[in-house]
Amino acid sequence: MRVLVLDDDDDLRELLCAFAESVGAERCATAASLEQLRAIARDALSCDIAILDVNLGPAAPSGVDAYEWLRQQHFAGEIVFLTGHARSHPLVRRALALPGVRVLEKPIDVEVLRALVQGRST
Repeated sequence: MRVLVLDDDDDLRELLCAFAESVGAERCATAASLEQLRAIARDALSCDIAILDVNLGPAAPSGVDAYEWLRQQHFAGEIVFLTGHARSHPLVRRALALPGVRVLEKPIDVEVLRALVQGRST
């Protein structure tokens, strides 16, 4: 399993990757923004699962924008959103309306993350 983590929080991004690798991820690609995601496109697009933060900071393209870019690039993996916002937040509502994605709340349960990385349903 190859994992992509997109989150503007450096510590959380690194923690998610370290955990993913500790439970069997072959590789973990990281980006803090849509711009960085585009810069690592080849690596990112080869991942099996993308874990995207919904909100990537004020005035920055969002995780929903990253989702759209990934799909435009024919990303075939699973996409999961993480958020610390309520379901009523406009970006969370946009994410919830997208086909074939899950929206998980921060902090993410380690067993849910383990199941994602190991390709099991939760």
